[in-house]
Amino acid sequence: MKAFNRIFEYIWPQWHRVALTVTCALVVAILLSVSYLTVIPILKVMIKTEGLHPWVESKICTNLYGMKLNDTNASISEIDEESLSYKSGFRQGDLLLGIESSTDPNLARLDFSKLVQHLASTTAPSVTLRIARDSNDVRGERTFPSITLITPNDPNAIQALAWNWGKRAKHSLEGGILARGHRMISRLPRDTSPEGKMKAIILIIELMLVVTVLRCIAKYFQAYIAEKIVQITVTRMREDVFSHVLRMPMGYFANERPSDAMSRIVKDTGEMSHALKIMFGKAIREPLNALVGLGVAMYLSWQLTLIFLGGAPLIFIIVAQFGKRMKRASRKTLEAGARMLSKLQESVSGLTVVKVYNQQDNEVSAFGAINHTLLRQQLKISRIAAATSPALEIIGMAAACGALIVGARWVTQSSGQIEGENFLALLVVLGASAEAARKASDVWNKIQKADAAAERVFFLMDQPTEVDITNAPPMSPFKRSIEFKDVTFAYPGTTQSVLNHISISIEAGKTVAVVGSNGSGKSTLASLLPRFYDPDSGKILLDGHDIHQVNLASLRDQIGMVTQNVVSFNNTVAYNIAYAKPDASREDVVEAAKQAFAHEFIESLPNGYDTIIGERGTGLSGGQLQRIVIARAILKNPAILIFDEATSQVDAESEAKIHDAIEKLMVNRTTLIIAHRFSTVVAADQIVVLHKGSVVAQGTHTELLETCKQYQGLYKTQLV
Repeated sequence: MKAFNRIFEYIWPQWHRVALTVTCALVVAILLSVSYLTVIPILKVMIKTEGLHPWVESKICTNLYGMKLNDTNASISEIDEESLSYKSGFRQGDLLLGIESSTDPNLARLDFSKLVQHLASTTAPSVTLRIARDSNDVRGERTFPSITLITPNDPNAIQALAWNWGKRAKHSLEGGILARGHRMISRLPRDTSPEGKMKAIILIIELMLVVTVLRCIAKYFQAYIAEKIVQITVTRMREDVFSHVLRMPMGYFANERPSDAMSRIVKDTGEMSHALKIMFGKAIREPLNALVGLGVAMYLSWQLTLIFLGGAPLIFIIVAQFGKRMKRASRKTLEAGARMLSKLQESVSGLTVVKVYNQQDNEVSAFGAINHTLLRQQLKISRIAAATSPALEIIGMAAACGALIVGARWVTQSSGQIEGENFLALLVVLGASAEAARKASDVWNKIQKADAAAERVFFLMDQPTEVDITNAPPMSPFKRSIEFKDVTFAYPGTTQSVLNHISISIEAGKTVAVVGSNGSGKSTLASLLPRFYDPDSGKILLDGHDIHQVNLASLRDQIGMVTQNVVSFNNTVAYNIAYAKPDASREDVVEAAKQAFAHEFIESLPNGYDTIIGERGTGLSGGQLQRIVIARAILKNPAILIFDEATSQVDAESEAKIHDAIEKLMVNRTTLIIAHRFSTVVAADQIVVLHKGSVVAQGTHTELLETCKQYQGLYKTQLV
């Protein structure tokens, strides 16, 4: 979970939204439990004869005085030893006969409804009650004493009780809820007739509707805010990963497929997004529903609730085991998905080769093998996910059956442990809690899947970026020379050196061509100057400054590069030319295109400079694209130019125009040319011949034809 926990670095700045969504989820859970609890007053009204008013007032009496009254004969069925009634002298089993010296005949003699109404609403500091009490001696005589009941209106009453803070909080909360309920039903007539009961039921149903509306409003805000948290988090993460990838050294992509990085940025962050939606959705909402429901259930009967929770330890063990398996399977699935994406990209980008060699069937077969590997891993995930909920449901049902048996026995035997209405409400609440737990049962599996994805994403982000010394001085404008001093280089992950002890000096304003057979290290040498790679030993100096010791951006600001692999972006022609100088005016872009002999064909395009050319230059020839790239270099106006096989893949007409553009561009610039073709080499001020990574000769075209066998061989084959 270490990788997944790192996501919270992106979540923390939105802590206020997190707090708000948790609050909304808590409101939803509380209102849901309130909805379920309305079953108690409905059953009281429909089944019991006491009616809604006496039931609420009886609950108020229990809260105020700590004694629970039997609605059939007003006897005390339960009494709290730390309550006002117990401190006043009342005991369990006492039978309340009426109020002493009352002028109301309904209070002077036993009338449960009037009695609880008076006790619930009295403002007097005390009330004297007549009771009947059976003695505990062998004779079992009944006495009829009068006892003064201290009420909460006595300013010292509640404070005198030895209650801890938890009990005081419960007393206050419960009292507040009952008081609001009492005020709500006060507009109903105290009527136990069918019409009166129907009015009470309608009131309760109206309350249920109001609670449902409020709950749905809170649920809407909870869902929307959670979605906003997730989308902002994933958006920022993708931006950071993309930014990091662009700053990683080229060596990483020499050993790893670029499509793998794409899969991590797109697919793996998508998996994390899905898990975050669950985490801020039902991972918050459903556990809160379950916990609040269990809290209500504990209030109704803590004994039965504990029986119901008996299977919880086993559930936690199963969830943990399934989560471990899910993480392993998810990691393999993501890797298989990345391989599939790589194969897809490879086949589509090379579609011309696939078709011309009739390899469609082989490509389909290879793709199918990768796809079936992915399928097997996905089915493994599906098996784990499918098994989780039923396993937890069986355990939960077994625990629920145990609680049901015990509760049913208490109700049928009239043990006084729980009333029938409360037992039914308890079943409803526990059922709702179990359903919430069932909905949340796959949360851990989803998070484990996301953890596997997070490992892949953060592995990419943990890769080192290009070395750029902190506070390194900027590179001064290039003026004198470029020196390669005893440079040796091998690609990362390999042991064989591509360049061996290279020493070359290039004077400012001169053109140097590097020639050699394929694999001699020409392009590698060119890639060291802008620090796409750093040499393993030796130094590269610009005006005597080690390029490794200067600011990287300032170094690359002075270098322009045109390669055989034309890079274009899915945007307008003007955008592609101005890519090297985004603030360039349209006039500057057009002028650069004219110097690159590209203006004429650009004007013939459907929308001219505003024509979209696509990421691979769709609709343009190789020569046309190459001239756009040269225009890009012209617009940048760099001090140093690198041409790497710039005309190797164009036709003769395009090559002629490109040569004209290059010759104009090279005037008064330091130029390094990597070329196969003879026509681009002979005019160079200096030619460097590479063979197997080493410099075998340097000189002009004429000198090398006389002294260098390798150059002579290249010349005879037109450097092809």
